[in-house]
Amino acid sequence: MSTRDNGPPTARSRIMSPSDHVQAFRDLLGAVGVVDDPQRLATYTTDQRQLFTGSTLAVLKPVTTKQVSDVVTLAARLGIGLVPQGGNTSYCGGATPDASGRQVVVSLERMDAIREVDPLSMSISVDAGAILKRVQEAAASAGLLLPLSLGAEGSCRIGGNIGTNAGGLSVVRYGMTRDLLLGIEAVLPDGTIVSDMRKLRKNNTGYDVKQCFVGSEGTLGIVTGAVLRLAPLPVRRATAWLKLAKAAPLAELLALVRRESGELLTTFEFMTARSIALATAAMASPPSVGPGSGGAILLEFASSSRHLDLDSLMETILAETVEYEWVEDAFLAQSGAQRASMWELRETIPEGEKRWGGSVKHDISVPLSCAFTQLIEASLSLRLYDAAAALGGTFSAEHGVGRFKRHLLEKYGDAGRVAVMRRIKTAFDPADIMNAGAVVRPVNAEPAY
Repeated sequence: MSTRDNGPPTARSRIMSPSDHVQAFRDLLGAVGVVDDPQRLATYTTDQRQLFTGSTLAVLKPVTTKQVSDVVTLAARLGIGLVPQGGNTSYCGGATPDASGRQVVVSLERMDAIREVDPLSMSISVDAGAILKRVQEAAASAGLLLPLSLGAEGSCRIGGNIGTNAGGLSVVRYGMTRDLLLGIEAVLPDGTIVSDMRKLRKNNTGYDVKQCFVGSEGTLGIVTGAVLRLAPLPVRRATAWLKLAKAAPLAELLALVRRESGELLTTFEFMTARSIALATAAMASPPSVGPGSGGAILLEFASSSRHLDLDSLMETILAETVEYEWVEDAFLAQSGAQRASMWELRETIPEGEKRWGGSVKHDISVPLSCAFTQLIEASLSLRLYDAAAALGGTFSAEHGVGRFKRHLLEKYGDAGRVAVMRRIKTAFDPADIMNAGAVVRPVNAEPAY
């Protein structure tokens, strides 16, 4: 045998090829835990809105937090980037790999267990890959409500909800995901496991570490588990459709409803007349309700008490809004079918927009003290994001930053706040291996790959 055969490996032989990297991950997760077939990869490399398609060596599918830790540790050693992915429903490209081909997707879809429902603590503990709808159903089976609800709830996953701080349809009463998060389990970019799956409402023990991961979009680590706050399951609802008068003061109307209904208000959804028209045209059986000259509002109260007469309360409040001439007419749903019809119209708006040329997701928010007319007037002389910023608002109310809105964060974000975000990123992930290209980069660092 030659000296070359018996000697130490040459520099060339020590260089790992992409296929070697994939095999290393396969050794960790087994054949079923690694996907590298090009046709199957396509599902994971295109964003929800099909605006961007990236490239990946493979999709990794761990089933335990320990496996996630092992994957992250190996990736850090190999200098391979990681892109955590839940249901791949991001509107900002926040779960899509870049075009370099040097990132691997870590899909949490196999980590979908409901770990525990605790009725007395009113909490639910789940894997990060659990689909939101399934978590809602598990809570409901115990007579409780997971208040987080959004259009993608049949496919989005809890880890992604945390990563984007999802809001959804009940924010007015229950807040956003960060308000529902009691505990968390996550893996840091060096493989360290953070385990803080406590159910406590009162827990004042230093930094609230779990909140670092809320809205981080997978740039600080991979969330593997969560404890979520539950609420009593509503057993009675009152749903109304308000046809708004032209230039109706929305903020004042909301304040009135809140004042008179207390904590019963769960939904206050404003829709323009044009949006309603597009949705109606897309529906096989359009509802009888429509917009007023100023659009419409879908209003809903909910209660877990069987003794409250929500319909009477709603009727009293509706009469007051009509008396103020803020509302041209109002309809109270008289059955579950009528309520479902109203909600169907609201939920069909995105589809209706797409049918007529596309759905533009501005995702802005402004303070309630700003009248809607102020936003319209400001947008006539500025771009829409400029108008929101001028009124003290934001370019991202719910969808996050991801890859698509990084330039907007740099333009509109407070310089001091962005600097803090970059320092946090540096502290957690100085090599920028975790979802590099999304949200922010570390201070004075380029990606390791």
